[in-house]
Amino acid sequence: MYFSKIAVLFTLAATGLSAPILGAEKRQAKLLTVQDYSKFQVSSGVGGNALAEVAQKFPVDKIKANLAGVSKDDLATLQAARVAAESAETDAGGFNDSIAKASGADADALKVGKIKNKVLKLQLEVLALQVQQAQGASNQAKIDAEQKKLDNNVKTDTASKGKTSQSVSISATSAPKGSKASKTSKTSKTSKKTKKH
Repeated sequence: MYFSKIAVLFTLAATGLSAPILGAEKRQAKLLTVQDYSKFQVSSGVGGNALAEVAQKFPVDKIKANLAGVSKDDLATLQAARVAAESAETDAGGFNDSIAKASGADADALKVGKIKNKVLKLQLEVLALQVQQAQGASNQAKIDAEQKKLDNNVKTDTASKGKTSQSVSISATSAPKGSKASKTSKTSKTSKKTKKH
């Protein structure tokens, strides 16, 4: 009887120890790869379907299906892609800069593209925040605020259905800071600047 109790306790302990290990293995499944902004931008083409276009570039449904199981690498890639989308809006040569220099139909197309880029940026932001919350963070207020911004920009994009949309060309990737891909990207930018001189 004494030995059987020990056996039961040992089995329970082994089961308890294996659960986190299995969870860790599930979290290692990579869904995302590092890409240049030009590969995952959604501002080309026409307006009206930006949210669906984001879902074609990123596995949104798969991420939402198991937010707690998203790997650290994938979360970092999501966040880096959001930063790249932000850069496309605010950096030199980005949407704000290009719109200020354009006029007429060109400016209109860039404005449509900027809204589509905002949908991309905000969808990635909301996803990253939802992943963080599912993994222990307390940020529902931030999620609600960003989701409201996303909804507003989706409405604006929908109102531009069929209108010409123009993208911008910037040097940015979804490589997390400190990663090999990020360092390679920085080296590439430096070499491009050197060639210009």
